[in-house]
Amino acid sequence: RNAQNNMFRQGPRNDRLRGKGISRGARLAFAKQSGYDPRMILQRGEPGGLARRVVAACCLAGVSAFAGNWPQWRGPGGNGTAAAGDYPLVFSPSNGVLWRVPLPGRGSSTPAVWGDRVFLTSGVGEGTNGQDGALCFDWETGRRLWQVTLGPQRVGRHRRGNGSCPSPVTDGRHVFVYFKSGTLAAIDFAGNAVWRVNLQERYGRDTLLWDLGTSPVLADGKLVVAVMQDAGAYVVAFDPQTGDVRWKVPRPFPCAVESGDSYTTPLVTRQDGRTVLVLWGAGHLSGHDAADGRMRWSCGGFNPENKPRWRDIASPALDGDLVIVPYGREQFTAGVRIGGEGDITSSARLWERRGVGTDSSTPAAADGRAYLVNAKGRVWGIDLLTGRECGTLLLPGGKGAFFSSPALAGDRLYLCREGGGVYVVRVAPDKLSLLSETHFDEVFVASPILVRNRLLLRGERSLLCIGAAPRP
Repeated sequence: RNAQNNMFRQGPRNDRLRGKGISRGARLAFAKQSGYDPRMILQRGEPGGLARRVVAACCLAGVSAFAGNWPQWRGPGGNGTAAAGDYPLVFSPSNGVLWRVPLPGRGSSTPAVWGDRVFLTSGVGEGTNGQDGALCFDWETGRRLWQVTLGPQRVGRHRRGNGSCPSPVTDGRHVFVYFKSGTLAAIDFAGNAVWRVNLQERYGRDTLLWDLGTSPVLADGKLVVAVMQDAGAYVVAFDPQTGDVRWKVPRPFPCAVESGDSYTTPLVTRQDGRTVLVLWGAGHLSGHDAADGRMRWSCGGFNPENKPRWRDIASPALDGDLVIVPYGREQFTAGVRIGGEGDITSSARLWERRGVGTDSSTPAAADGRAYLVNAKGRVWGIDLLTGRECGTLLLPGGKGAFFSSPALAGDRLYLCREGGGVYVVRVAPDKLSLLSETHFDEVFVASPILVRNRLLLRGERSLLCIGAAPRP
């Protein structure tokens, strides 16, 4: 890594990365994923080593190396934000759909995209006869390239739950998948299972009341899974190449019944030159060193009365060192400045809003603001530093709730309703306004993703790819 950082220092001061259309945010996202020192990537200079090869390959394909992929559930930066582009605004089932492919079973994971491949997890078959499945589709045509089954699935308990809620993550060579059954696996881009483990067989049963939802993340050259539940919560890191355990640490925050259950996904960031995992669950936000899992800091005060059944479904969202935390079953939202050592509760809590919140849908965050939607379709823009409201909007009525998390591209926010509604909202400094609305004969629980001027929607029965609709 030191050699790679030195290579980033070299070269004429011609800002090659920026010249290739790679924004500061995208370069920081690459640093977080790769473990490079962000200062090296943000400096002017010619990229070297792996980064140079990735840039070259993607530029040949006409896309930015870092911004041209969606490698994990909440995108390249882990905050639900896409690279700038010309994404579809007006579309419908009969206009703008480039391809639509059926899926072999139920699932609510969000796709991951790398190069010309789209990865997805899904049940293969129905009920207890079904299997955990990983699928790969061609980006241009939607043709299924391969399908791998990984053992019996565990069926969902919630009406929209299933065994394939966690989303895949990819490092550009392998795709890593995780299921309610406890199976965690690495699959190469040709569809070969490289290694597989079962966390529940190895470390103990899943005690979550509802359906496992946390997605694996890549951090500091490790594949990390957080298992946060009332009994025996822990975080474990694997070697992505071999499946060997790098470290495993407990996450003990005793609390009332079900309030220790967390369905959230870790955030990955950099602090003081170290890669840090930010976890949310059991009424505490905590930061762990990705090198060894050590807890560096924790922030509490979110459930001071230790109320039961305050489980956490929506993940926090991060922009810089500011985190927005929705909690209390849609009743509260708080702002936190992360960093430091030990118990940072008294210094880190910036603000708290009552009556503004989301229970299942994770906010999107960028440029000092976050955008969240509650189950009924009320959308808020929130200033991350002050908690000030930067606009609100009630989306038109429709069938079902909002479980899906929004995706942000520039000044457009994309949202999906359970009953098939898809909405595009313009986010201005102090106003939110509806730009378009359409409906599909689908059930949307997975989050929309925005890649290379396309919108991908994962429904309960099919995967859709949408481009710009032809002008009349």
